Amino acid sequence: MQTNSWVPFFPEQASTFAWQVDALYFYLIAISVAFTIPIVAAVFIFGLRYREREKYATPEEMHGSIVLETVWSIIPFVISMTIFLGGAIVYYNQYRPPDDGMNVYVVGKQWMWKIQHEGGQREINELHVPVDTNVKLTMTTEDVLHDFSIPAFRTKADVVPGRYTYLWFNATKPGKYHLFCAEYCGLNHSGMGGYVYVMSKEDFAAWQSGNVSGQTPVEQGRDLFENKLGCASCHAGGPQQRGAKLEGIFNKEIKLVGGSTVVADDAYIRESILNPGAKIVEGYQPIMPTFKGQVTEEQLVALVAYIKSLSGVADTGGQPAAPAATPAATAPANSAPPANR
Repeated sequence: MQTNSWVPFFPEQASTFAWQVDALYFYLIAISVAFTIPIVAAVFIFGLRYREREKYATPEEMHGSIVLETVWSIIPFVISMTIFLGGAIVYYNQYRPPDDGMNVYVVGKQWMWKIQHEGGQREINELHVPVDTNVKLTMTTEDVLHDFSIPAFRTKADVVPGRYTYLWFNATKPGKYHLFCAEYCGLNHSGMGGYVYVMSKEDFAAWQSGNVSGQTPVEQGRDLFENKLGCASCHAGGPQQRGAKLEGIFNKEIKLVGGSTVVADDAYIRESILNPGAKIVEGYQPIMPTFKGQVTEEQLVALVAYIKSLSGVADTGGQPAAPAATPAATAPANSAPPANR
């Protein structure tokens, strides 16, 4: 597959909103040129015309012009507002992932990108995606701050320790595109790169079928939940249930001890695993142990994916899906002794 080069002055546009970014930058360049040339020319012209010719000469008195002052106030205001609106539109389009599409998990690590697809396929420093498809990246890092950058798509986002960040794109041209870490992250930062392979949908389907690799994120999360970490012993339904209900909670408001509420999104679920005492669900006691240091970032991603699946949400941008198998039917909240969330 031919590598599509990235030339700084005329970079190739390979995503749906690349032209918006380019248009905004060319607009900024045009404004800069339009102001710079007349100002530099005026400096030279005024320097020559109004240079000192006579010692102690009394210059002609000048008065202000309301028209001139109004013009040079209105024009910069209009230009500033167009820049603001253009930047806001580009930002809104780039950082609000659509509801449809495929979800890909990215974990940064000195000095590589570890990538996992919904079907369980894993890659390192490579990302295969179908053309003309919305792709949402859910990203975190195991160590320091990184930055996931695909210049040909005009998109990049910091990958921050201890939290999830998101990025999305829709690649419009099949090809091979450079992938970089755009944040200095240590000694081998310059080597933390790779390629994004944009394929036709037929070729991508063939690649998927030939690269099945182990469990899907939901399956891996279910295995951790039910077997390896023992979460089901408290959160499964029945008379022994001591943990808070997990089915149907994703993206819903959860009432906490003290009367406050929180939305059960990805970040909340992650925090509940690592720091369960931070936000206690009303009606339960803080008896859940922390799993910080016991699970990796990749395992956290899998656990979050599984808990989301209990709400009938597949990792395809939040679209409803058939609910995953649950540990057991959840008993009513008042059928068991209060316990941790």
